[in-house]
Amino acid sequence: MRNSPGVARSPRRIRRGLSGVTVLLILVLGVGVYLAFRHVQPLLAGSGCDARTTGQGVVSLDTGQAAIAATIAGVANHKALPARAVTVAYAAALQESKLTNLGFGDRDSVGVFQQRPSEGWGPRQLLIDPVYATTKFFDALVKVPGYRKLPVYMAAQAVQHSADGYAYDQYAPVAAGMATAFTGHNPHSVWCWYGQAIGPKPSQQAIGLELAKTFGPLPVRTASDPRMMVRARDTRSSWAVAAWLVSHAQQYDIDMVWYAGYRWTAASGSAGWTRDRSPVPPGELELS
Repeated sequence: MRNSPGVARSPRRIRRGLSGVTVLLILVLGVGVYLAFRHVQPLLAGSGCDARTTGQGVVSLDTGQAAIAATIAGVANHKALPARAVTVAYAAALQESKLTNLGFGDRDSVGVFQQRPSEGWGPRQLLIDPVYATTKFFDALVKVPGYRKLPVYMAAQAVQHSADGYAYDQYAPVAAGMATAFTGHNPHSVWCWYGQAIGPKPSQQAIGLELAKTFGPLPVRTASDPRMMVRARDTRSSWAVAAWLVSHAQQYDIDMVWYAGYRWTAASGSAGWTRDRSPVPPGELELS
């Protein structure tokens, strides 16, 4: 059964010929992922992402929603929080903003969680940064006694203090499913497809900095231009990073991702992760 937070599913990928110069980037995670970047012409009309939940259900998101979902999971990974915390955050974000980074809201509310500077959440210019906003949300959540055992809506309301706290309950099932995918508990379960490239290719340094900002300090080194390596804690962390890379693939012009015997490609992104027997070194994540 397909669940959706209200975003229409984008058209499936139309495969076209590729062009441009291939640039290889390798990120080695604890149990690794291999990645590579390539400048290509737009591969299809329309973009979107899927997150497969346990039980083979699929949640459909737009690429912006998926990128924010991956960021929330990344911040939770940095703070060593359980999937339950991510579920609560997703339920709150879906209710407050449809998992969108809004620059406006009721009174002075802004951002993914519609946090208010006047209520002490922080300055507006920081609250529209999903990493900062998520960090503030989790800082408040972990102070809620027994939040892991509370119903999702009650835990979310304890943080948000909304006028209608029960409204979060409608998103609890889809939030729980998304959490298994984006946190890496359900491997190779997030994939995206993109209609067009945007802007110039970011530098390796920019990618590494954004990963570190989201997931916390990660050992990063350049193996050889344009290769780089990153190390994560464990398999679940690596799949969470892989989900982040796939959901940010348009922003960082990522064409392929390999990890643990699976491959995602921008050329057939809507097909999801497929088995790949390429000789990728153990514990490495490769981008091209």
